Amino acid sequence: MPASNMKNFTVATAIEKLTPDFRFVTSIYAPASPDSEGTINGDLRIYGRGDVSMSDRFNGDGSKSLDALAYKIVSLGIKRITGDIVGDDSYFRGFPIPGGWEWDDLQWSYGAEVSGLPLNDSVIDISVKPGPEGYACTVKMTPYNPVIRVNNLCVTSAAGIKRNLNVHKEIDRNILTVTGTMPLGDGGFSGTVSVSRPAELFAALLRQKLIEKGITVGGNYRYERRIDGSLPAGVEIGKFESASFASITANTMKPSQNMYTETLLWTLGEQARNSNVTPGNGTPVSTADSSELGIAAVKKFLIEIGVAPDGIVQYDGSGLSRHNLITPAAVVQLYTYMAKQSRFSQVWRDSLTIGGVDGTLRNRFRGTRAQANVRGKTGTIDQVSALSGYIKTAAGEELVFSMVVNGVASNPARVSLLDELVLHLANFTGKID
Repeated sequence: MPASNMKNFTVATAIEKLTPDFRFVTSIYAPASPDSEGTINGDLRIYGRGDVSMSDRFNGDGSKSLDALAYKIVSLGIKRITGDIVGDDSYFRGFPIPGGWEWDDLQWSYGAEVSGLPLNDSVIDISVKPGPEGYACTVKMTPYNPVIRVNNLCVTSAAGIKRNLNVHKEIDRNILTVTGTMPLGDGGFSGTVSVSRPAELFAALLRQKLIEKGITVGGNYRYERRIDGSLPAGVEIGKFESASFASITANTMKPSQNMYTETLLWTLGEQARNSNVTPGNGTPVSTADSSELGIAAVKKFLIEIGVAPDGIVQYDGSGLSRHNLITPAAVVQLYTYMAKQSRFSQVWRDSLTIGGVDGTLRNRFRGTRAQANVRGKTGTIDQVSALSGYIKTAAGEELVFSMVVNGVASNPARVSLLDELVLHLANFTGKID
């Protein structure tokens, strides 16, 4: 079971097949171009294709991405919209939660669903602080919005009493319930909660931005999803492009971002659909889910580079599914190809986390020969740890390694074992070749 080492296969395939020139495109649709007075008679529809770069990770403030889109709409000469702002989430096909994910993962940021309009990672920040004793706690969500409903049942208790807090999001519903107690003087709780139907939140916040910028919006906001993946009616009056693909892959691999990886997998699937690549399970291309086609695209690439057909069993793109299986040999074959034969080997290397420097390895290997030396990908879920990558030995030779530990309950024991082995490689003074 690879945990997030599954991301290696998905992201490498995306780099090779989409290429670093790829950009996610978000389209602006309307019944017609604005009239002479700048009016859109009807709905303004935002048709997303999975631009994950509308996020704090890329510009420090997710609202800046929405601001840029709003300014783009203003630049089209639009002054008034008589209808609704519609978040159109029809691009990807299939259930938005990847197969094999467990229900208790879905509440938090690492379990965010796939969407064509994933604003700020499809999550909201939630904070809970004590109020006056005997009264409700203070609950704040960021960004403030009309989509998420908060049931605040948390009560402030006397100082010194142990905190007993529970934050629960309903599955497939944007209802957040906060229960329990928090004592006076408590430092508070903060967390990041996933959003169901992110396109609805996107539409609601965009409507607010447009009004702030002087556009009159006669209607409300709403979410729409056509299960056949068809394009919207009307005309495309503008479009908005994502950040560079190189920055997207780095912001996927270094922090081990699950939703980004799934979006890349599903994007591979839609590209395969356009190329009439079949999923290989008898499902027609026209009705196959985006994820099915994406997994088929990964499998096809791995066969092309010589990975053994039984070297990977893939259920999702990110590795959160407990049904994924790999062999370390398959990872080594992938890393070797990406280092020696890929046209985009530097983009691949730049996406990997660096020991003691950044990403999921930032706090490991500090003060050792592996610091700023080892580059690779970690993986962690219950009873699983993995680490694969590149490392230069003390003799200056670069090695490829892959290690996966399953069935060990202690996370510190697993991690220390992997790190000890990596340090042996870093300190090795002999020669392999």
